[in-house]
Amino acid sequence: MLKIIIYIGVLFSAISVANAQDHRFDPPWNTPPEAAVNFTIPGIDNIPDLYGEIENPQLVIFFAGNQFMVIDDLIKGFKKLHPEYERIFVETLPPGILAKQIQGGSLTIGNLKITHTPDIYTAGQRRITEMTDYFDQTIEYAQNKLILMVPKGNPKQIKSLEDLQRPEVRIAMPNPTWEGVGEQIKTAYKKAGGQKLVDAVMETKTNDGSTYLTKIHHRESPLRILNGLADVAPVWYSEVAFQKMIKHPVEGIEIPVEHNITAKYMAGKLKKSKNKEAAAHFMSYLQSDKAKAIYKKYGFDVN
Repeated sequence: MLKIIIYIGVLFSAISVANAQDHRFDPPWNTPPEAAVNFTIPGIDNIPDLYGEIENPQLVIFFAGNQFMVIDDLIKGFKKLHPEYERIFVETLPPGILAKQIQGGSLTIGNLKITHTPDIYTAGQRRITEMTDYFDQTIEYAQNKLILMVPKGNPKQIKSLEDLQRPEVRIAMPNPTWEGVGEQIKTAYKKAGGQKLVDAVMETKTNDGSTYLTKIHHRESPLRILNGLADVAPVWYSEVAFQKMIKHPVEGIEIPVEHNITAKYMAGKLKKSKNKEAAAHFMSYLQSDKAKAIYKKYGFDVN
């Protein structure tokens, strides 16, 4: 009887470990704010792209999602400089989704509906330029470049963009519909392998399922690599830098300069901002040496 009890205990322990392992890489990867109850449940309730104080915020910022890793340090630094702003709410969803939220006035995630108007919206240069009528001020504050993320050890021996057309290589690819980086990656494909490479990755392999188009690139691509669902993911350099920083088993394969793309990140202060003074302070902060040092820490380029 004792042997049976011990066996059941060991079996239960093994199952528990297996279940825990299933979620060992799940976000949020940022530090959650303090509260009376922390009910973050890996894989179920984690809401990684909503931050801070959602009730009566003194500043609302919509960041292009691939900047999620800077949020802890960036907001902490801003609050230290401006302690008068205690309640700040931030979203780090794909820039195309945030643009639709701005244009439509609301967003629903699960059972939560958000109707905040952002004071500041950040995205790539192209999208900010397309939405110029929404802003009364725009600035450029950081840059980034592309790299290939692969699992540690690079089991498929990916060496270049052209290797992505191999039939056995599974790709996590940002969806160009709402991720500006998707179009820029397609440009990099064309530089490296012409229209043949673009068609192979975006059409042939998408149709056969070996290219997966993400719903939320800045979370999905690393997770698909970490969970063994993809062999390679073209991402921004900062994505690999951050995953390595938090000790996740990934590597980066450099893309030659002649095939690479440089992204310019811009911020726009909205004309409809409800917190104009706070927004003006944050725009100044983004251009400060302190903010630039934070972006540089996480793998971005700054002037």
